Amino acid sequence: MMLDSIIQPVISMQNVSKTYGRETVLSDMDLDIQSGECVVLVGHNGAGKTTLMKLMLGLTRPTSGRVEVLGGDPAFASAVAHHRTWGYLPESVAFNEAMTGSEVLTFYARLKGSSPRDCENLLDIVGLSGAAARRVGTYSKGMRQRLGLAQAMLGNPRLLFLDEPTNGLDPSLRHLFYDLINALHRAGATSVISSHALDEIEARANRFVIVKSGRMIASGTLDELFRQAALPVRMRISVAPGQAAGVAERLGSAIDISEIGDTTLSLACFNGDKMAVIRRIGDLGDSVNDLQIQPPKLDEVYNHFMNREAS
Repeated sequence: MMLDSIIQPVISMQNVSKTYGRETVLSDMDLDIQSGECVVLVGHNGAGKTTLMKLMLGLTRPTSGRVEVLGGDPAFASAVAHHRTWGYLPESVAFNEAMTGSEVLTFYARLKGSSPRDCENLLDIVGLSGAAARRVGTYSKGMRQRLGLAQAMLGNPRLLFLDEPTNGLDPSLRHLFYDLINALHRAGATSVISSHALDEIEARANRFVIVKSGRMIASGTLDELFRQAALPVRMRISVAPGQAAGVAERLGSAIDISEIGDTTLSLACFNGDKMAVIRRIGDLGDSVNDLQIQPPKLDEVYNHFMNREAS
């Protein structure tokens, strides 16, 4: 019995479809999310990412299929008590503009049973302590987003649902946001994040789910997606001035060299051949000053799967 509770997903979606009239927004979606995972949903506008989150939150019901969160249907009244342990930041943050930042956060803290001290601490963390007494109507877009982040993190949530959470934040605050998320993960939280900022989330997620036109077209860790996409690994060799052509000749025609400069060579190989190529470069000895290895980026993997579906 204890083993079952350990392996049971925190979130489970089985054969889920969602339609609005004649429009199919999601089709045959299967997704399990384990405790402590940070899962990022990526896809074009209108792909169905926000609808996925709303289904998990119980804000809408599937047309067909089954959604379970913490072992129950999130849309049932019996799940309301669990909602206090959840945090949600929608893509478009909207607060009562006549209320101050402090009043807004205190209101949500009461709903979640959090301490007023948590409000003061979170306002300080997101850099709004100096504007806590100002009305939200005077806040910039970035300030409202920071207030939204603070309310989502009230009560050390067990589940976090964040829809484009870093919109309107400058780079330093983006780093701060992810530091907060990492701290919650270390405490055992699970998060589902929707984001277009592929470069900033590449190293921060456990798993990526790529969605296109309401269907999941790929899912896995970054390494798993690299293997599925079978994209080449790029290498850049640095040599002494005037030696690049000679080094290229010694490497031989079996190595795919794409560019030869005066002091550098650029080449590519598939992941399965990477170690053999590295050993071949190592055999060149002191002729090589440096070697830089760059695996495919998340945006390249994303584009690969998108283009594959289109073709």
